[in-house]
Amino acid sequence: MLGSNRYGKSDIRVVKLVRHPDRHDLKDLTVAVAFEGAFDVVHTAGDNSPVLPTDTMKNTVYALAKQHTLEHIEAFGLALGAHFLEENPHVSRVVVEIRERMWERVEVGTQPAPSTFLGSCSETRTASVDYSRERVSMRSGLDDLLLLKSSGSAFSGFLRDRYTTLADTEDRILATALTASWLYRESGGNFTRLWGEVRQALLDSFSAHDSRSVQHTMYAMGEAVLELCREVEEIRLTMPNKHHLPVDLSPFGLPNENDVFVPTEAPYGLIEATVTRNRNV
Repeated sequence: MLGSNRYGKSDIRVVKLVRHPDRHDLKDLTVAVAFEGAFDVVHTAGDNSPVLPTDTMKNTVYALAKQHTLEHIEAFGLALGAHFLEENPHVSRVVVEIRERMWERVEVGTQPAPSTFLGSCSETRTASVDYSRERVSMRSGLDDLLLLKSSGSAFSGFLRDRYTTLADTEDRILATALTASWLYRESGGNFTRLWGEVRQALLDSFSAHDSRSVQHTMYAMGEAVLELCREVEEIRLTMPNKHHLPVDLSPFGLPNENDVFVPTEAPYGLIEATVTRNRNV
């Protein structure tokens, strides 16, 4: 018997240029679309009549990108989900995932260039729309936001056993590549403004928090977002611990005064949590 199944098109790349008289605006998106619904006969009988080709999904993304501003990637995801459900009555659920590459304008002198962009930032903006015939679930997020603080971070008093070699520290570098996604209470709003507010709340909290661990700071960051943004129901945070280890300089007759480190890529600690709003608030 066939169990749960889905199909769709991934890594649909689309770049849209909006030409204003004084500047160009650039949107650089990667879209994934997945269908769930009445597709049993496709698997069991080789009957392709219910299958909308994934190539058509790709073309639909391009066509709707032409018709929408793409200012809010969440709104674009909603438009795609609504279109596919309306056009395909046998589809019960459409999941749309969108990633936006963040391009910045090049500074020429003291002014931003109207049509030249810099793409060196690793961070991406994300959106996820889960669109069924019963409900709509909307998430925004960010991925690979590199953060580092060189003070206000410690890790001590942890559990020890016979294999523990890590020393307590009250002064360490805390670095991470933050991934976060947050669930909205409603599927409408100024998503670009809200995304910026959540991002800033995360940055402010990470910077200001007196950290006893990654977990400690992660929870404070989630609390800060929920306190600032009433539109957010919950936030998921993933924070790999990008270790910076003090270098042993004693073979060179030099002291390490907690100022020379080697960053390591692997292995690394991986800390994850979801911070939710009190249902009575």
